[in-house]
Amino acid sequence: MPKSKATKPDWQMSGITAGPVEDYLYSMLPPRDEVLTKMEEEAAKRKIPIVGPAVGRILHQLALMTGAKTVFEMGSAIGYSTIWWARAVGEGGLVFYTDGDRKNAEEARGYFEKAGVASRINMTTGDALEVLSEHKQEFDIIFNDVDKEDYPRVFRLALPRLRRGGLFVTDNVLWSGKVAQKTPQDASTKAILEFNRLLYNSPDLFTTILPIRDGVAVAVKR
Repeated sequence: MPKSKATKPDWQMSGITAGPVEDYLYSMLPPRDEVLTKMEEEAAKRKIPIVGPAVGRILHQLALMTGAKTVFEMGSAIGYSTIWWARAVGEGGLVFYTDGDRKNAEEARGYFEKAGVASRINMTTGDALEVLSEHKQEFDIIFNDVDKEDYPRVFRLALPRLRRGGLFVTDNVLWSGKVAQKTPQDASTKAILEFNRLLYNSPDLFTTILPIRDGVAVAVKR
């Protein structure tokens, strides 16, 4: 009998780039350390939403390129992307973790300690939009990965709290290709379409969507 194809983990999404190209991109990635590897395995087994290693490297690289020291992360889950950010900001940097699920936060805390980055992470359990609205400081990077229906609200909250030259980074902006549908019906797709228009039409932002995994929007504040 022919061998069945290995099932891809949920974090390695398909449909945005051609399958062979996507497989090649993931095959080129260096192995992750024990902590990230464990998190990827748990995410695949329990269907926990994480950005995966290809996007994780982009996040890390963006922070390094901009010399970011403060990152506000909206929707952190078990903290996979948080670790990529925390390693990039280095000693003296601070990443603000937010998630509405206390179990996620407890699990994330354990990973942060094992990864040696717990001192660089400020953890808050609650609604990420409410938490951001309470902050008066400006951040070097704001990362948006909350419920998709909230994306337009995040846009309006994030801009005043982002420094000039800072980055507004958002995951899932191509939404498994649903943004290309002629007449999208679901609320999530409609919200993402509105959000993407806000990004590209804003005179305060210069935006590019990277078509990797599920689409990553990178917007720099002018």
